[in-house]
Amino acid sequence: MNAPTMQGLNLSAPAYVKNARLLAWVADMAALCKPDSIVWCDGSKEEYDRLCEQLVQAGTFKKLNPAKRPGSFLACSDPSDVARVEDRTYICSAQKEDAGPTNNWMDPAEMRATLQPLFDGCMKGRTMYGTSRGLSSIASAAPSSSTKASRSPPCSTRRSATTRPPKSPRNRRNPA
Repeated sequence: MNAPTMQGLNLSAPAYVKNARLLAWVADMAALCKPDSIVWCDGSKEEYDRLCEQLVQAGTFKKLNPAKRPGSFLACSDPSDVARVEDRTYICSAQKEDAGPTNNWMDPAEMRATLQPLFDGCMKGRTMYGTSRGLSSIASAAPSSSTKASRSPPCSTRRSATTRPPKSPRNRRNPA
């Protein structure tokens, strides 16, 4: 494992995460948010099953009838813990017109200045889940990927279902 330490917190990055910019970004987010621990999600079936079982035990997921809905769960998370709240979702780009006509827009520097104090220490007592996923075909001339730091295990289970995890054979081009 790659094991850089940032202010006493071991990043515990898996060996397949080699991208220095990704490691630096996670270190920066950990230094800002101050989680108690970091879990790197690999998108494996074992990880998905483990997270789902933890969520069932915590009462956040309820397993549905396996005869009717195999592998399905009812997610009972807090109503305020949502992936997208329209009035608080912003596209941050250099030019307002790049955000499109139906989106909220803010200058990236202004948004950073607004959010930085709000994120300081926001994960104390919590686990940060890091998910890195391939978003396009590896055959693409310009493959894209995404990295997300979240406090939400349900978010991590959804992400592994909707994108290619870093260890997937379909995502060998850029595993980190």
